[in-house]
Amino acid sequence: MEPSHALPVKPLPRVLAGGRRARKASKAVLPGLAVAVTVALPAAWLGRLVPAIGGPVFGIVVGALAGALLRRIAPPGTAERLRPGFAVVGRQVLQVSIIVLGAGLPLGAVLSVGMGSLPVMLGTLAVALLGAWAVGGLLGVHRETRLLIGVGTGVCGASAIAAVTAAVGAAEARVAYALGTIFTFNIAAVVLFPPVGHLLGMSQEAFGLWSGTAINDTSSVVATSYSYGTGAGQYAVVVKLTRSLMIVPICAVLVLWRSFGRGARNVRRDESAVKRIWRAFPVFVVGFLTASAVATYDGIPASWQPVLPMISTFLITVALSGIGLSLRFSQLREAGPRPLLLGAILWTAVSAAGIGLQAITGRL
Repeated sequence: MEPSHALPVKPLPRVLAGGRRARKASKAVLPGLAVAVTVALPAAWLGRLVPAIGGPVFGIVVGALAGALLRRIAPPGTAERLRPGFAVVGRQVLQVSIIVLGAGLPLGAVLSVGMGSLPVMLGTLAVALLGAWAVGGLLGVHRETRLLIGVGTGVCGASAIAAVTAAVGAAEARVAYALGTIFTFNIAAVVLFPPVGHLLGMSQEAFGLWSGTAINDTSSVVATSYSYGTGAGQYAVVVKLTRSLMIVPICAVLVLWRSFGRGARNVRRDESAVKRIWRAFPVFVVGFLTASAVATYDGIPASWQPVLPMISTFLITVALSGIGLSLRFSQLREAGPRPLLLGAILWTAVSAAGIGLQAITGRL
């Protein structure tokens, strides 16, 4: 007689069937994944040539153009075969990119230097998020687009948009519109911030704090602050990294709101609150925190640190290339100019709030 404590063994036919399903799923994903990586390679190259724009923005633009071309010239049924791969790239690869981003953000090193910037950082973040909700509502902008533009403006541009997209599953067209809006005002910041800084007589540290809290993508922060001076650039990068950590609580709150709030989806009312929180909490946020903790305690070799942000950026570029490949331009036309107007209002408000808060806290 078999002992009562013996582990259950799945019948061999069921195991083989599971293996066949896994192989079938892999075959379904590979074509779309290969196309997304192919598109991401030139996008990443363009991003290195024009760092003020960056690979992720080029990824979604080149992806959208390539997708439109494919739909015109590819044989019938090609789009259906590629769609599973695009879906995996736009979600799972996006989540992996955020985990790798955490490995390049050692919590201790960032927080020890960035604590002094917290009042300005949190103030500008509040302006961005509350402004996105209030002004976006008045303009009639869809709530997902408001959210993406708000976190992109208040936290860290494409990386924040990518993280929130992975957390809430935002539609491709809204992701594209948010990225386009963020990109527009990144370019404006690169051109306008240094003259304004000189006009106000900002020190290197003051300008680094302003650009690190009021400019969106890291590449644009680096381009703008280093054009003002090396001291400004070094300080701005640390402030920007500290600001990037706000991805974690924002994603956690969004996922819980999505699970528990009004209109919550996939909620089982018979589950306990703890079980629902556990089921809802995004694994990639746990991965981000774990990777960052490992980096904090020197668990990642120092020689890897310069490479990790490049890997994370490339993975985000691959993911956004997949989103771009799934995008249809008709979806963008339906949104109209209102999201761009929202982005302009938020960018102006955050830039002005940054200067005001620095003046109040004696950091101007």
